[in-house]
Amino acid sequence: MLHRINLQATPETAYNPEALPRAAAMELGMDVSRIKRVDILRRSIDARRRHVLVNLSLAVHVDEIDTDATLYTPTPFTSLTPDTAQAIIVGAGPAGLFAALRLIELGVRPVLLERGKDVDERRRDMARISREGIVDPDSNYCFGEGGAGAYSDGKLYTRSKKRGPVDTVLRWLCQHGAPEDILVDVHPHIGTDKLPEVIKAIRGTILRCGGEVHFNTRAENLITDSEGSITGIKDNNGHEWRGPIILATGHSARDVYRMLHDSGVEIQPKGIAVGVRLEHPQALIDRIQYHSPQGRGRWLPAAEYTMLTRVDGRAVYSFCMCPGGFIIPAASEPGQLVVNGMSPSNRGTRWANSGMVVEILPEDLPESYDSFGALKMMHYQADIEKRFFEASECTQRAPAQRMTDFVASKPSYNLPPSSYAPGLIPARIDLLLPRPIAYRLQAGFLEFGRKARGFLTPEATLIGAETRTSAPVRVPRDPETLTHISRPGLFPCGEGAGYAGGIVSAAIDGMRCAEALAASIKN
Repeated sequence: MLHRINLQATPETAYNPEALPRAAAMELGMDVSRIKRVDILRRSIDARRRHVLVNLSLAVHVDEIDTDATLYTPTPFTSLTPDTAQAIIVGAGPAGLFAALRLIELGVRPVLLERGKDVDERRRDMARISREGIVDPDSNYCFGEGGAGAYSDGKLYTRSKKRGPVDTVLRWLCQHGAPEDILVDVHPHIGTDKLPEVIKAIRGTILRCGGEVHFNTRAENLITDSEGSITGIKDNNGHEWRGPIILATGHSARDVYRMLHDSGVEIQPKGIAVGVRLEHPQALIDRIQYHSPQGRGRWLPAAEYTMLTRVDGRAVYSFCMCPGGFIIPAASEPGQLVVNGMSPSNRGTRWANSGMVVEILPEDLPESYDSFGALKMMHYQADIEKRFFEASECTQRAPAQRMTDFVASKPSYNLPPSSYAPGLIPARIDLLLPRPIAYRLQAGFLEFGRKARGFLTPEATLIGAETRTSAPVRVPRDPETLTHISRPGLFPCGEGAGYAGGIVSAAIDGMRCAEALAASIKN
C-alpha cells in the first residue's frame, strides 16, 4: 500500500536514508518493519528559525513496494525520416537543445548549428583562458555545446509560473542522465561536473532521431525572400541552410546582434544588470544562514543566500549564487575581462560566490551612447569589460578589492585566497565601475550587512566585472506566433533574444518556439 505523507524532520533524519523509514513509521503509527521503501517527492530546507528543519513530502511503501510508483515516465522520442520538414536552430544552449527535442516530438527534423565545439573539446579552450589568458571567440565559457549553462552551477529553478513546462524540462534532463533529486528539491541543481554528460546524451537523442548537429558552424547572414521573410541562413563556411530559423544564440553573441542590426532586422535596447562577483568563505555563509557557530554540520548542504534591496530607484541584488563553487573567466572575445560563477554537483569547495549587480536601464546611460541606437547597452557592457581588462594589465587576472574596503572607498593592499584560477590583482573597483553602479553597490552592501550579521566582512572579496547577467537587447517577436514582428520565419528565442534568464526558462522558451514553428509549417 502506498501512503503519501508530509513531515518536518531534522537534517540528520531528512538526509539519512537509514533514518527516514523510522520517521515515516512514527508518523504513520506503525512498526518500521512494515516500511519497505520511502520515496522523497519534495524536499525544502526551512532555515528561518534557530534550529534548521527540512520539509518533506514522502511516498511510503507499506507492506509491499508499489512497482507502478515512479517519479517520471520517459518520453519516447521517435525517429524522423530525411524528407521530414526541417527547421534550423542556431545555438546549442538550453533553448536550442530543448527546441530540438520538442521539434522531434512534433514531427519536425531539427538541424542544429553551433559556432563552438562539442562539450568535451570546449574544456581545452576554457583551460587555456585560465592558464594562458587566451580567449577563443568561438569556444569559451559562453560558446560551445550546452551554451553558457553547460559549465555552471546548473541551477534549475525559475520564477516561471508554468509548472507543466518546468516539469517537462526536469523530466527530460533526468531522462538524459541528470540525478532524480532535481525532481524533488525545491532548489534543484545538477553541477558543472555532471551537466556535460547530460548534454551529450541530449545530442545523442537528436542524432538518433534523425536530427543534425553541426559544430564550428557560425551563422553569419540571414537569407530572405522578396517579401523579407526569413528562409534560411548562411554560415561561416559559405554553406546555406534552408528552413525557418530558431535564433537561440545566447546573451553574449554580439556579432549576431550586429548582424541583425546591419541587416535591418529590428532590435531594441534592453535593461541589464552590472556589478561584480562577491566571494565569501563558504563556512561563513553556512554560519550566517544556518544560525549556528558550527555551520552546516554533517548533513546540511552548502548554504545559499538571496539579497535584494533598492537604491535610488534601482534594484541591487544577488544573482546566480554558487554555494561551494568557484569563479571563472567568462570573456567571449579577446580584450575583455568578465567573470562568472559555477559549482560542482557536491558544492564542495571552500568558497561561496554570487553575482552582486545593479539594475541599469537604457535611460540611465550617458547621452554619448545614444549614437549606438539599439546596441547602446551592448556597447556600455563592452566598455566596462575593456576597463577591467586594462586594469588587469591586459591579462585574465581579475581586479579585486576587499568588500569592506570597497564600501569605504579605499584600496586593498592584500587580498584573501580566492577560487579564481587566473589570479587576482588589487584594484579600486569602486573607481573602475561607473559611479551609479559603484555607489548603489556600496549602499546595498551596507543594507545586506545589517540584514545578515557578518555578511559585510573583510574576508569577502569583490572580483570584477560581472556584466553578462542578461542580453543587452531584445529581439521583438509577435506574442502569439513568436516570429519576429516584421520578419516571418525568424523565431527569436531564449536568453539571447531577451526572453529567458537561466537554464530552465531558456529551455521552456525553446520548447515554446518549437511549438510555434511547427504550427507555422502545418498552417
